[in-house]
Amino acid sequence: MRKDYQILGCKVVEGCSAEAFPVFVFVEPDKDEKRYLVEDLKIDEHTLNSALDPDELSRLEFEPEHVALIFKRPKNYSGKDQFLFRTGSVGAFLFKDKLILVLGEDAPIFDGKLFNKVGTLNDLMLRLIFRSVYHFLEHLKIISMISDELEQKVNASMENKYLINMFTLEKSLVYYLNAINSNAMLIEKLKMNAAKIGFVPEEIEFLDDLLVENSQCVKQAEIYSNILASMMDARVSIVSNNLNMLIKTLTILTLMVMVPTLVVSAFSMNVAIPFQHHAQAFWIIMGFALSSIAAMLLVWRHKRW
Repeated sequence: MRKDYQILGCKVVEGCSAEAFPVFVFVEPDKDEKRYLVEDLKIDEHTLNSALDPDELSRLEFEPEHVALIFKRPKNYSGKDQFLFRTGSVGAFLFKDKLILVLGEDAPIFDGKLFNKVGTLNDLMLRLIFRSVYHFLEHLKIISMISDELEQKVNASMENKYLINMFTLEKSLVYYLNAINSNAMLIEKLKMNAAKIGFVPEEIEFLDDLLVENSQCVKQAEIYSNILASMMDARVSIVSNNLNMLIKTLTILTLMVMVPTLVVSAFSMNVAIPFQHHAQAFWIIMGFALSSIAAMLLVWRHKRW
């Protein structure tokens, strides 16, 4: 699917005209669109396929007629993912007079105030990477909130599903950390090749800000990942301790029921027993049963079970 945009009045608007810099977005391109990109625009087929591969690392390549780069962005999350946050790849092919974007899934890429002050195609490309970094930060905050909520449930529950959800979050953070580090290397390469690409001083300054933001994103992802990984063993121990406490309570309750049952059963045998002719035999036996319960409570309190 192809979508056409243009930079008009410092904003990215849908549509295209000859008077503005065109921006073409290809979402899951079909065979005809791939043929157009490869044959007409001379985009390397391997690089094009890499842009559609969610596991591809960020990289920068220089072609005769354009600059090709691939950067990572978080995928849209849905309830079906079961707390697994995935990453995707975006291919950006920068020509002198146009910018080609290739995505593996449909997603809003020009949303937010960030794209209300776009000057050039170079500026737009950098803002796309900045939006990706900010998107990672937003997802990291969500992961932190989910982790806190799951921690409370783990502390009060013995079900495995909450632990499985936390393991899934830990796996997501590993993916995110790898993707953010990959973007960091891409930004470094962009900065080193700023003159070759044609960045103006304002865009180079924006690159510095982008590098700082991505560095903070890396540190935040590392902190969340380390905290979640270090606390997993403690949370597993909490679940095991909760199970032990439940078994202990059930065992004590079973003993408290079995002892009076033994007393009553002893006086229920079909043999000669004491008090069988006594008028108050029933109440005497019930008194013995209650006394056994009281004795169990005293032992429980003395042993501090």
